[in-house]
Amino acid sequence: MRPSLALQLSKVQLTLFTRATCGLCDVAKSRVVEFNKKQSEPVKYSEVDIMEPGHQKWKDAYDFDVPVLHIDRIPETGKDFEPSLDAACKLMHRFTVEEVDKAVRQVEDGSS
Repeated sequence: MRPSLALQLSKVQLTLFTRATCGLCDVAKSRVVEFNKKQSEPVKYSEVDIMEPGHQKWKDAYDFDVPVLHIDRIPETGKDFEPSLDAACKLMHRFTVEEVDKAVRQVEDGSS
C-alpha cells in the first residue's frame, strides 16, 4: 500500500533561491504558490535571498542563475532540514507549475 499523496508531499522541501528586484524570481514564486494551492496539503516551502548576510555560499553558487528551486526529500531523522548544493532536483530560471509538480513526484518516487 502506498502512502497518500498528501503524506508523500509532506516529505518534500521546496527552497527557492532568489534576490530582490528579480522579475524572473517573482514569476518563480508565483509558480510555487500556484503549485502549493493545488495540493491537498501544502508542501514545505522556504525562500533564500542570496544577497542577505550569511548567504555567501548561495550567492557564490547562484549569483547569475536565480531563480533556482531546490526540490529535496526531507530526511526522516527529525533534524531541521538545511538545503545543500546536492539537491535531489533543481529547476532554474523559467519553469511551469507542471514542471514543479513533475519534479516533486520524481523526488518522492526516488527517480531523480
